[in-house]
Amino acid sequence: MIKSIATTPFPDQRPGTSGLRKKVAEFQRPRYVENFVQSIFDILDVFHGETLVVGGDGRYFNREAIQTVVKIALANGFGRILVGRGGILSTPAASNLIRKHGAFGGVILSASHNPGGPHGDFGIKYNVSNGGPAPEKVTEAIFARTKSISEYRIIDAPDIDLDRLGPTLLGPGEVVVIDPVEEYAELMQKLFDFDKIRALFQSGFRFRFDAMSAVTGPYATRIFEDLLGAPAGTVLNGTPLPDFAGHHPDPNLVHAKHLFDLAMSVDGPDLCAASDGDGDRNLIIGRGLFVTPSDSLALLAANAYLAPGYAKGIVGIARSMPTSRAADQVAARLKIPLFETPTGWKFFGNLLDAGKATICGEESAGTGSNHVREKDGLWAVLLWLNILAARRESVKDIVEKHWAYYGRNYYSRHDYEEVDSDGAHALIEGLRAALPDLKGKTFAGLTIAETDDFAYHDPVDGSDSKHQGIRILFEDGARIVYRLSGTGTSGATLRVYIERFEPDEARQNLETQAALADLIGISRELARIGHFTGREAPSVIT
Repeated sequence: MIKSIATTPFPDQRPGTSGLRKKVAEFQRPRYVENFVQSIFDILDVFHGETLVVGGDGRYFNREAIQTVVKIALANGFGRILVGRGGILSTPAASNLIRKHGAFGGVILSASHNPGGPHGDFGIKYNVSNGGPAPEKVTEAIFARTKSISEYRIIDAPDIDLDRLGPTLLGPGEVVVIDPVEEYAELMQKLFDFDKIRALFQSGFRFRFDAMSAVTGPYATRIFEDLLGAPAGTVLNGTPLPDFAGHHPDPNLVHAKHLFDLAMSVDGPDLCAASDGDGDRNLIIGRGLFVTPSDSLALLAANAYLAPGYAKGIVGIARSMPTSRAADQVAARLKIPLFETPTGWKFFGNLLDAGKATICGEESAGTGSNHVREKDGLWAVLLWLNILAARRESVKDIVEKHWAYYGRNYYSRHDYEEVDSDGAHALIEGLRAALPDLKGKTFAGLTIAETDDFAYHDPVDGSDSKHQGIRILFEDGARIVYRLSGTGTSGATLRVYIERFEPDEARQNLETQAALADLIGISRELARIGHFTGREAPSVIT
């Protein structure tokens, strides 16, 4: 039985680049989930009888929200719902399912790398038929609908058993609980040389992967230990938990310091890696060397041809604007296009769909390719393993040879998390107003050559995106970028990106923060960060 239930709007349901993210308590409010999900379906066209993919990263409130999404989807006319077993579905695996099964779209329940648990974060986002995040015109239409919604439709039926594989008839449609791990593993075996990677492990290569008690545990255990023959125990924290075992599921050097310490030990593994809450980010640390996400993007693009799925070469590279320009050096040497986009994977989706790019990446540890339309943490780790298996060199040797050939981009991101929103926005507005007067000014011996507020014209759909980050470019090629992030749920996060290119091999072995010390000082002085945020130092440095 389908019921129509009267409701009233919530004023705060604007989805960002990664969907709607709030504290769990917000989503537990009566009608909150129902309103947002109904608003998604209200703005979609002609989906009667179509397939919808539903799943999440297993965080607290995941199962309850899935039941609501499924019942509202069926009440609105979807004919078939594919749900990950146990409600567990990584973001890249969801993209794969949408594409493989020709689904109309997907609803993904995740707050990515944000903390979980009853006092943590939750999120909902909609992915379109190409498997990628909804474009701005869709998210803006959803938000507009949330402000005028007056009712939602829902099936009055018992909850489905999310742990039992197979189909269940529910109201006018069908719910199919599937094992997404096998379908994802099948895709990975088409892209990478599993025999060669298996031989690498058999040679004594030592590897540790931390699933961070998040969604990638079952995928990593199946692929690394079962299919590739890595020793039992290679996957750490492999059971997804609603609160991520009380840890922050963000694979960076703060929240995964134990991996860094392990890799830096004298007898550490040859490779340590991790992924985040929903499986779309990655961390790569070789013995004695952390590989920055920007360097990793460049290295993967330069060596992708070693994997069967990319043996014919890549057609182009895309990076988000704040990501270091290390990938630009690779694109120039390979004589292929380099696309610089705003932050947000949906911008890469257009380029991938149009066949203009093969490898894409963001500085926030997200890397992927044209195999899906999301960034993919396990894919990045597998490509690294394929490269290591083919080259039979250490991570450190591969990285240092890359720097010697392409030059090194010293690069760091300084995050000021949960700062006062008004102060953070005043900082950005002050910089924006000062841009015309900054050109030609000198700070600590460095002269500003150009300034701008990054804008992007999409070469595929012709759309324009403005105010995507403030760039300060110096005469020596160095740059500082300021941007407010939309991934948090409390206050604002100011991200400051600092970069300097070093072509001289003799000067490529400096410690990163030391190599960027003058630019770091300029970044704080120029924007008056302490004044506007009350912070004398960043919360996280990567």
